[in-house]
Amino acid sequence: MKNFPSFLMAFLLAFASLCAHTPCEPIPESENSFLGTWTIDVVGGGVAWLKVHEEQGVLDGELLWIGGSVLPVSDIYVVDENTLVVTRTSEQKLKTTSGKERTHTRTWTMRITKKNDEIAGTMTGPSWGHDGEELSYFAGRRMPAVGPAPDLSALKFGKPIKLFNGKDLTGWRTIDPNSPNGFKVVNGTLQNDPVQPENGEHIYYGNLRTDQEFEDFNLKLEVNVPKGHNSGVYLRGLYEIQVVDSYGQPLDSHNMGALYSRATPSENAEKPAGEWQTMDITLVDRHVTVILNGKKIVDNAPAEGPTGGAISSDVFAAGPLYLQGDHGNVAYRNIVLTPIL
Repeated sequence: MKNFPSFLMAFLLAFASLCAHTPCEPIPESENSFLGTWTIDVVGGGVAWLKVHEEQGVLDGELLWIGGSVLPVSDIYVVDENTLVVTRTSEQKLKTTSGKERTHTRTWTMRITKKNDEIAGTMTGPSWGHDGEELSYFAGRRMPAVGPAPDLSALKFGKPIKLFNGKDLTGWRTIDPNSPNGFKVVNGTLQNDPVQPENGEHIYYGNLRTDQEFEDFNLKLEVNVPKGHNSGVYLRGLYEIQVVDSYGQPLDSHNMGALYSRATPSENAEKPAGEWQTMDITLVDRHVTVILNGKKIVDNAPAEGPTGGAISSDVFAAGPLYLQGDHGNVAYRNIVLTPIL
């Protein structure tokens, strides 16, 4: 409990006493007040997102927990009108010493308490990479619906901003000042080279963000991804547009130009690894459009919530552009952002 924020502690204590002092009567299923989407801050760092919906009378949901993809929950059920339990499992195929294959399942459990349009709770489950159990605390709030797609033809634009000067990292900094920076300027390009030692512990390189923060905008840039590498461009620090060597791969929400794990490109428009590619991205009213190498592959798609690696849970606040630096080699150039008025 060390360093646990006092306001969150008070929030959780208030929830704990909610039903102790107020009679909690059963609520009709049709009035399930957990239905909808919730954006979540994890204590200690990280953003999560939960969607709760009902299909033919059966409760279901999707969950994003800090990193990775938006995935279906394993189970979800209401305990009472103010308490929801969500479980998420991960399966791994293992071979026993006798050569037989078995499935190893790991389960994490969220216990959520709600008061009006705010939630708080815990996530428990096995630790990653070592023995033991992890316990995380979180608090969140209900998100309003995304709403209809905007009319892109009616947009008005401000003055273009050249974010990278081709000479140095002026206007950029690592998100975590304590993380090593793998980005440097080489021949007028912004290159990331997260070199790892041949022997020793893995080095976790930092992500590079703009000093400036933006609301809605159009972003144009060029990117070059070597074979087998990947990165990402985060819009307002919330939504990752995938940058990856996916040439020749089947369509997938994790391919080049996708709104990561949320919107699958409509066609394969990426070039082979090692070639410069153009990206033209528009973010407006929580909708994303991506034109990759001159082809529109994501068309005004709703961004229901943050993607893995988001640095903010507030989908209405201004935020930076950030480039993923902890994955692999990549080079960027001609990065120009034009605000939408």
